[in-house]
Amino acid sequence: MMRLRTETPVYRDRQHAGRVLAQHLAGHVGQPPPLVLALPRGGVAVGFEVAQALHAPLDIWVVRKLGLPGHEEYAMGAIASGGVRVMNPLPGMDLAPEAVARVLAKEEAELSRRERVYRGDHPAASVTGRHVILVDDGLATGATMRAAALAVRAGHPSRLTIAVPVGARDSCASLADVADEVVCPFMPEPFRAVGLWYEHMPQASDEEVRHLLGQAWHEHVRELRHGRPASPAL
Repeated sequence: MMRLRTETPVYRDRQHAGRVLAQHLAGHVGQPPPLVLALPRGGVAVGFEVAQALHAPLDIWVVRKLGLPGHEEYAMGAIASGGVRVMNPLPGMDLAPEAVARVLAKEEAELSRRERVYRGDHPAASVTGRHVILVDDGLATGATMRAAALAVRAGHPSRLTIAVPVGARDSCASLADVADEVVCPFMPEPFRAVGLWYEHMPQASDEEVRHLLGQAWHEHVRELRHGRPASPAL
Protein backbone atom coordinates (compact mmCIF):
# COMPACT_ATOMS: atom_id res chain seq x y z
CA MET A 1 0.00 0.00 0.00
CA MET A 2 1.34 3.44 -0.89
CA ARG A 3 1.76 5.75 2.12
CA LEU A 4 0.28 9.19 1.63
CA ARG A 5 2.82 11.92 2.22
CA THR A 6 1.59 14.49 4.71
CA GLU A 7 4.80 16.49 5.13
CA THR A 8 5.18 19.66 3.07
CA PRO A 9 8.62 20.20 1.52
CA VAL A 10 10.23 23.52 2.38
CA TYR A 11 13.01 23.41 -0.22
CA ARG A 12 12.64 23.00 -3.97
CA ASP A 13 16.08 21.42 -4.33
CA ARG A 14 19.60 21.59 -2.91
CA GLN A 15 20.36 24.83 -4.72
CA HIS A 16 17.34 26.52 -3.13
CA ALA A 17 18.30 25.09 0.28
CA GLY A 18 21.83 26.45 -0.12
CA ARG A 19 20.58 29.93 -0.90
CA VAL A 20 18.29 29.92 2.14
CA LEU A 21 21.09 28.61 4.35
CA ALA A 22 23.42 31.32 3.04
CA GLN A 23 20.99 33.98 4.27
CA HIS A 24 21.39 32.61 7.79
CA LEU A 25 25.19 32.77 7.41
CA ALA A 26 25.32 36.30 5.98
CA GLY A 27 27.05 37.59 9.11
CA HIS A 28 30.12 35.54 8.20
CA VAL A 29 30.98 37.57 5.10
CA GLY A 30 34.33 39.25 5.62
CA GLN A 31 38.07 39.31 5.03
CA PRO A 32 39.53 36.85 5.12
CA PRO A 33 36.47 34.87 3.99
CA PRO A 34 35.58 31.60 5.72
CA LEU A 35 36.42 28.27 4.11
CA VAL A 36 33.30 26.31 3.14
CA LEU A 37 33.79 22.54 3.35
CA ALA A 38 30.97 20.49 1.85
CA LEU A 39 30.24 16.84 2.55
CA PRO A 40 29.92 14.96 -0.75
CA ARG A 41 27.92 14.13 -2.50
CA GLY A 42 24.68 15.89 -1.53
CA GLY A 43 26.30 18.66 0.49
CA VAL A 44 28.32 20.03 -2.43
CA ALA A 45 25.42 21.70 -4.26
CA VAL A 46 24.33 23.30 -0.96
CA GLY A 47 27.88 24.32 -0.10
CA PHE A 48 28.42 25.81 -3.55
CA GLU A 49 25.50 28.22 -3.05
CA VAL A 50 26.74 29.12 0.44
CA ALA A 51 30.27 29.77 -0.82
CA GLN A 52 29.03 31.90 -3.70
CA ALA A 53 26.88 34.04 -1.38
CA LEU A 54 29.72 34.50 1.12
CA HIS A 55 32.35 35.10 -1.60
CA ALA A 56 34.23 32.23 0.00
CA PRO A 57 36.29 29.31 -1.30
CA LEU A 58 34.72 25.85 -1.44
CA ASP A 59 36.33 22.47 -0.87
CA ILE A 60 35.14 19.01 0.15
CA TRP A 61 35.51 16.95 3.31
CA VAL A 62 34.93 13.28 2.55
CA VAL A 63 32.91 11.34 5.14
CA ARG A 64 31.20 7.94 4.96
CA LYS A 65 28.36 6.66 7.12
CA LEU A 66 28.80 3.19 8.63
CA GLY A 67 25.44 1.52 8.06
CA LEU A 68 24.19 -1.08 10.52
CA PRO A 69 24.54 -4.53 8.86
CA GLY A 70 21.12 -5.57 7.59
CA HIS A 71 19.67 -2.11 8.34
CA GLU A 72 21.97 0.18 6.38
CA GLU A 73 19.67 3.20 6.77
CA TYR A 74 20.69 3.33 10.46
CA ALA A 75 24.13 4.73 11.22
CA MET A 76 26.30 2.82 13.67
CA GLY A 77 29.02 5.39 13.07
CA ALA A 78 31.00 7.23 10.43
CA ILE A 79 34.55 7.70 9.14
CA ALA A 80 36.21 10.80 7.68
CA SER A 81 39.38 11.86 5.91
CA GLY A 82 42.35 11.85 8.24
CA GLY A 83 41.57 8.46 9.82
CA VAL A 84 38.76 9.75 12.08
CA ARG A 85 36.21 7.16 13.20
CA VAL A 86 33.07 7.88 15.24
CA MET A 87 30.86 5.07 16.54
CA ASN A 88 27.29 5.52 17.79
CA PRO A 89 26.24 3.52 20.85
CA LEU A 90 23.39 1.19 19.85
CA PRO A 91 21.69 -0.12 23.00
CA GLY A 92 20.61 -3.72 22.70
CA MET A 93 22.67 -4.34 19.57
CA ASP A 94 25.30 -7.08 19.78
CA LEU A 95 27.32 -6.64 16.59
CA ALA A 96 29.80 -9.27 15.49
CA PRO A 97 33.30 -7.74 15.10
CA GLU A 98 33.61 -9.43 11.70
CA ALA A 99 30.45 -7.72 10.43
CA VAL A 100 31.65 -4.33 11.63
CA ALA A 101 35.07 -4.92 10.02
CA ARG A 102 33.42 -5.69 6.67
CA VAL A 103 31.44 -2.46 6.76
CA LEU A 104 34.56 -0.50 7.73
CA ALA A 105 36.62 -2.01 4.90
CA LYS A 106 33.90 -1.25 2.35
CA GLU A 107 33.42 2.36 3.44
CA GLU A 108 37.15 3.06 3.79
CA ALA A 109 37.60 1.90 0.19
CA GLU A 110 34.75 4.15 -0.96
CA LEU A 111 36.17 7.10 0.99
CA SER A 112 39.54 6.64 -0.73
CA ARG A 113 37.82 6.30 -4.12
CA ARG A 114 35.91 9.53 -3.67
CA GLU A 115 39.04 11.40 -2.66
CA ARG A 116 40.72 10.25 -5.89
CA VAL A 117 37.70 10.87 -8.13
CA TYR A 118 36.82 14.30 -6.76
CA ARG A 119 40.30 15.69 -6.17
CA GLY A 120 42.54 14.13 -8.73
CA ASP A 121 45.84 15.87 -8.01
CA HIS A 122 44.17 18.92 -6.43
CA PRO A 123 45.50 19.39 -2.87
CA ALA A 124 43.13 19.59 0.08
CA ALA A 125 42.50 23.06 1.47
CA SER A 126 44.33 23.99 4.64
CA VAL A 127 42.04 24.51 7.64
CA THR A 128 44.70 25.68 10.08
CA GLY A 129 43.86 29.04 11.63
CA ARG A 130 40.78 29.50 9.44
CA HIS A 131 37.06 29.84 10.08
CA VAL A 132 35.61 26.66 8.59
CA ILE A 133 31.93 26.22 7.72
CA LEU A 134 30.99 22.53 7.37
CA VAL A 135 27.95 22.09 5.13
CA ASP A 136 25.66 19.17 4.26
CA ASP A 137 22.17 18.93 2.75
CA GLY A 138 20.64 17.73 6.02
CA LEU A 139 21.30 16.22 9.41
CA ALA A 140 19.63 13.01 10.60
CA THR A 141 21.60 11.11 13.26
CA GLY A 142 24.55 13.51 13.18
CA ALA A 143 27.14 10.70 13.05
CA THR A 144 28.52 11.72 9.66
CA MET A 145 28.76 15.38 10.60
CA ARG A 146 30.38 14.55 13.95
CA ALA A 147 33.10 12.56 12.18
CA ALA A 148 33.66 15.44 9.78
CA ALA A 149 33.82 17.99 12.61
CA LEU A 150 36.33 15.94 14.61
CA ALA A 151 38.52 15.54 11.53
CA VAL A 152 38.44 19.30 10.88
CA ARG A 153 39.18 20.05 14.55
CA ALA A 154 42.36 17.99 14.24
CA GLY A 155 43.57 20.59 11.73
CA HIS A 156 43.23 23.43 14.29
CA PRO A 157 40.80 25.87 12.63
CA SER A 158 40.25 29.21 14.36
CA ARG A 159 36.48 28.61 14.38
CA LEU A 160 34.16 25.81 13.26
CA THR A 161 30.56 26.36 12.15
CA ILE A 162 28.27 23.48 11.21
CA ALA A 163 25.53 24.53 8.78
CA VAL A 164 22.66 22.49 7.30
CA PRO A 165 19.32 23.56 5.76
CA VAL A 166 17.28 21.00 7.72
CA GLY A 167 18.00 18.71 10.64
CA ALA A 168 16.67 16.77 13.59
CA ARG A 169 16.58 19.09 16.60
CA ASP A 170 18.28 16.62 18.98
CA SER A 171 21.02 15.86 16.46
CA CYS A 172 21.75 19.54 15.90
CA ALA A 173 21.93 20.11 19.66
CA SER A 174 24.25 17.11 20.09
CA LEU A 175 26.91 18.72 17.89
CA ALA A 176 27.37 21.73 20.14
CA ASP A 177 30.37 20.04 21.78
CA VAL A 178 32.31 19.76 18.51
CA ALA A 179 31.43 23.12 16.90
CA ASP A 180 31.53 26.76 17.92
CA GLU A 181 28.17 27.26 16.21
CA VAL A 182 25.44 25.09 14.67
CA VAL A 183 23.20 26.80 12.10
CA CYS A 184 20.02 25.02 10.99
CA PRO A 185 17.10 27.16 9.73
CA PHE A 186 14.52 24.34 9.81
CA MET A 187 14.19 21.66 12.52
CA PRO A 188 10.80 19.95 11.98
CA GLU A 189 9.21 17.72 14.59
CA PRO A 190 8.79 14.89 13.90
CA PHE A 191 11.84 14.96 11.66
CA ARG A 192 11.52 11.51 9.98
CA ALA A 193 14.07 11.93 7.14
CA VAL A 194 16.04 14.59 5.27
CA GLY A 195 14.46 13.83 1.89
CA LEU A 196 10.93 14.57 3.09
CA TRP A 197 11.71 18.28 3.27
CA TYR A 198 12.92 18.58 -0.32
CA GLU A 199 10.56 18.66 -3.29
CA HIS A 200 13.30 17.43 -5.61
CA MET A 201 16.26 15.54 -4.15
CA PRO A 202 17.85 13.16 -6.66
CA GLN A 203 21.03 11.36 -5.73
CA ALA A 204 23.95 13.64 -6.52
CA SER A 205 26.43 12.29 -9.05
CA ASP A 206 30.21 12.27 -9.08
CA GLU A 207 30.05 14.36 -12.26
CA GLU A 208 28.01 17.08 -10.51
CA VAL A 209 30.49 17.17 -7.62
CA ARG A 210 33.48 17.48 -9.95
CA HIS A 211 31.79 20.21 -11.99
CA LEU A 212 30.90 22.37 -8.98
CA LEU A 213 34.30 21.88 -7.37
CA GLY A 214 36.10 22.72 -10.60
CA GLN A 215 34.16 25.96 -10.90
CA ALA A 216 34.77 26.88 -7.25
CA TRP A 217 38.46 25.97 -7.34
CA HIS A 218 39.01 28.07 -10.44
CA GLU A 219 37.53 31.13 -8.71
CA HIS A 220 39.34 30.76 -5.39
CA VAL A 221 42.54 28.78 -6.00
CA ARG A 222 44.77 31.01 -3.85
CA GLU A 223 42.40 31.17 -0.85
CA LEU A 224 42.08 27.38 -0.85
CA ARG A 225 45.83 26.89 -0.61
CA HIS A 226 46.86 29.81 1.57
CA GLY A 227 43.74 31.38 3.10
CA ARG A 228 44.38 34.69 1.32
CA PRO A 229 42.28 36.35 -1.37
CA ALA A 230 43.62 36.24 -4.89
CA SER A 231 45.23 39.43 -6.14
CA PRO A 232 43.06 41.40 -8.55
CA ALA A 233 43.81 40.89 -12.20
CA LEU A 234 45.90 43.61 -13.85
